[in-house]
Amino acid sequence: MSTAYFMGVDLGSTTAKAVVLNDQAKVLSAHIVQMGAVSRRGMEQAVESALASAGITQKDIRYTIGTGYGRRLVPEVGRTFTEITCHARGVAALFPEANLVIDIGGQDSKVIALDEQGLVDNFAMNDRCASGTGRFYEVLARALECDISEVGALAMKGTQDLEVSTMCATFAETEIISLLAEGADPADVAASVHRAIAHRALGLVAMVGKRDGVIMTGGVAKNPAAVHFLEAALKQKMQVPDDPQIMGAYGAALLALEISSGRQITQYDPEKVQALESKVEAAF
Repeated sequence: MSTAYFMGVDLGSTTAKAVVLNDQAKVLSAHIVQMGAVSRRGMEQAVESALASAGITQKDIRYTIGTGYGRRLVPEVGRTFTEITCHARGVAALFPEANLVIDIGGQDSKVIALDEQGLVDNFAMNDRCASGTGRFYEVLARALECDISEVGALAMKGTQDLEVSTMCATFAETEIISLLAEGADPADVAASVHRAIAHRALGLVAMVGKRDGVIMTGGVAKNPAAVHFLEAALKQKMQVPDDPQIMGAYGAALLALEISSGRQITQYDPEKVQALESKVEAAF
């Protein structure tokens, strides 16, 4: 009997992610493509690279689920799920003890509360102009005239807490430049921006209720300084997956396997997930 393969594709605002699983729920490949905006071509590149890395072709994929902002652009998809549901699914598989997911991506941030089964219990999202997201770090890097990969290390050297009043990425650059023009230490500016983003996320946590068992996902979770400042704001430690950026695509691939095969991985019931998804999508 031939092996069956399943794919999850997360087409976000700034990246496209694709994950391929076999019928034992093992990750065979994962690929991330950076984009300037939601792009069908970026998604195609992520899918093609993930398939090539797994040594298979599109015709070998039994079932695909799309998620993310551009989920309806994903071809040959069995169905789509919101990133809320897919992040919850991926986290629950890797961290059965998880109660709260903090996901900070390129253009949005969200906090997802999980019930005892790992299903979506409640969630909150940012509601303004990329406030407190990966986009904010890009603005910081540009204002500091450094690479975005350097802002975290710089922030860890900061000692002074400066006021960063705007959390709108559109206006943040002007405020950061003003602080620098007034003689502020770049390290203090970087630290203060990280701190402000962390407190923005803390506001979302308050909306769903603080809990133990916190997992951080999204591209921003690759920045150790972002994790550090968020832990300080929460006053508790978080866990971060090995690759926090593929969590939505991984969850989508797991759902593709479960729904297609009718199997239940861990405690997840595919039918209950589909019923909950309609409620999430209505509020999304």
